[in-house]
Amino acid sequence: MDARVETAEQASSAFTSLVPDPKRRMLVFLILLMGMFMATLDNQIVSTALPTIVGEFGALERFGWVGSAYLLATSAVMPVYGKLGDLFGRKYVIMTAIFIFTLGSLVCGLAVSMNTLIAARVLQGLGGGGIMVSLFSINADLFEPRVRARYQSYSSLVLMASGAIGPTLGGALSDLFGWRSIFLVNLPVGIAVLIGMAILLPYRRPTRRPKIDYAGALLLAGAVSSVVLWADSSEIFGSLVAKESLAVVLFGLVSLIAWIMVERRAPEPIVPLGLFRNPTVSFLLIISLTSGAVGIGSVNYVALFLQTTTGLSPSLAGLLFIALTGGIALGSLTAGRLISKTGRYKIFSLISTAGSMIIFFLFSFLHAGTPIPLIGFMMLLQGMSVGFGQQVPVIGVQNAADPRDVGAATGAVTLTRMAGASIAISVYGAVLSAGVERHVSTIPGVGNIAELTPSALASLPESSRLLVADLYAGAFHHVFLTMSLTIAIGFIAALLLKNNRLPSGTKG
Repeated sequence: MDARVETAEQASSAFTSLVPDPKRRMLVFLILLMGMFMATLDNQIVSTALPTIVGEFGALERFGWVGSAYLLATSAVMPVYGKLGDLFGRKYVIMTAIFIFTLGSLVCGLAVSMNTLIAARVLQGLGGGGIMVSLFSINADLFEPRVRARYQSYSSLVLMASGAIGPTLGGALSDLFGWRSIFLVNLPVGIAVLIGMAILLPYRRPTRRPKIDYAGALLLAGAVSSVVLWADSSEIFGSLVAKESLAVVLFGLVSLIAWIMVERRAPEPIVPLGLFRNPTVSFLLIISLTSGAVGIGSVNYVALFLQTTTGLSPSLAGLLFIALTGGIALGSLTAGRLISKTGRYKIFSLISTAGSMIIFFLFSFLHAGTPIPLIGFMMLLQGMSVGFGQQVPVIGVQNAADPRDVGAATGAVTLTRMAGASIAISVYGAVLSAGVERHVSTIPGVGNIAELTPSALASLPESSRLLVADLYAGAFHHVFLTMSLTIAIGFIAALLLKNNRLPSGTKG
């Protein structure tokens, strides 16, 4: 056993839970999951109500900013919240995040124009970015590493639930009570979580004197925001290589270089550069980046593939995602229990990345008319692959990082996952567009194929519909191959991981 693992096990033997009483600990954990559900459900709900919002406010040209503004703000503050939790204690940091998110939800519900709604979404994102990071960091204070693996797998159930019911709930609330209700529904949940945190979550004051790295925080926020903004630039500026897009890239590079220079001298850097000198942390961040690119970034494209090549309606295509989300939950719960029992996590990262790599390689050979049950089975396997490795980067990095930097390390993992998804969505879109343009031909009844909606596709003559299906199947061949090659990078990183064992032993 190497010295690092021995040190980790010695540290774990002295581990004392932030909440020693088991019943109270479970109640705190459930309240944290409620906050997570509120934050993850938000974007799912908003997506289905956007057409209604545009119908009231107009400003169709700023349609994309409703989602992008939230994503930009969320990404920019994730690492900052992680560091603030390390410096000031996690209780008041997560309470601040929940308060800001709830306030942002109220302002969204009272918006009087598209501009005020976008501004309110930024405020909402400033809170939402801290909820996930703080939740995973608090889990590190509640549960020892092996037990933590089992409880963090329950987060997958929350993600599955928000993904499954979000679009339906958003549509129902919008139809019954108006689109403003999709934001105002967060108020009672946010208030309940705030009260629960105030009463039940103890405050553990860090022993070191806090020194805030303001320059590092601003520069990192600039670099991260540039990545996310560039990923959305094809929609916002019309092209990934438009002048505005390239200006965003340049700004991001300058911010990144300046951030590295500042962090080298900062007494309390937002993300300690020493983390990246640990090979385990570096490989896990690569795995997190590629897993986000495939696990999150692929969802919309799989849905589009189903609707364009199988003839399924959006609602029927959505039902197939029950197989995907069910697989995620099954894989995550299974992996969580096995990691808790054995302490080993490398094998689950290998299974996850290898599984996704093989599944998307097979997806690339699917043709128009492939039997729906076969596609559903492959989506189930893909979900299980994602679930097996979903919690590995967080658990592994938290175990490898210095205990005083757990929050910063958790923020880095969460950020890389989201950044991977943002970049991948843009890349997949470019590959798909190139494939459609390369194979496009004159199809009777079809003008601009990019504007062909599922309902319009269903109304085409059968011969034209089959031509469209074949065209998209050919274009998606390259998209799915891109996904397979992307996760192959994560598989290589998983192979290079040391087979570390999570320590066990607790005093509370």
